[in-house]
Amino acid sequence: MERWLKSGEGWRIGWNPNADGYKGLVGGEDWAFELTEDEFKDFCRLLEQLTESMNQMAEELMDSERISCEAETDLLWMEVEGFPDAYSLRLILNQGRACEGNWDSDSVKELVSVAKMLTIF
Repeated sequence: MERWLKSGEGWRIGWNPNADGYKGLVGGEDWAFELTEDEFKDFCRLLEQLTESMNQMAEELMDSERISCEAETDLLWMEVEGFPDAYSLRLILNQGRACEGNWDSDSVKELVSVAKMLTIF
């Protein structure tokens, strides 16, 4: 796989398999930080899990109800908050660097779509 970087309105995600240490990148409109391969794998996996949780909750909630779901590994913590069809995403690294990032609901839809297309792992 080659090095790549995808971006859109309020989000960035990248992968460089040849980099030393930090192979992944996530970012927003005016911030970004690198992730190790394991952190990047966890990010993609938890993003998919949280997205599935929000989709499943859509059937259980009234139209005006907001929800918050979180998921965590040893490496990172993530949370989605909002409505099943429009929610924000927050990420905090649990080890090493003190990094935190977030995406608004407009950015999350595209970020999720691109992350689902990843065939890195």
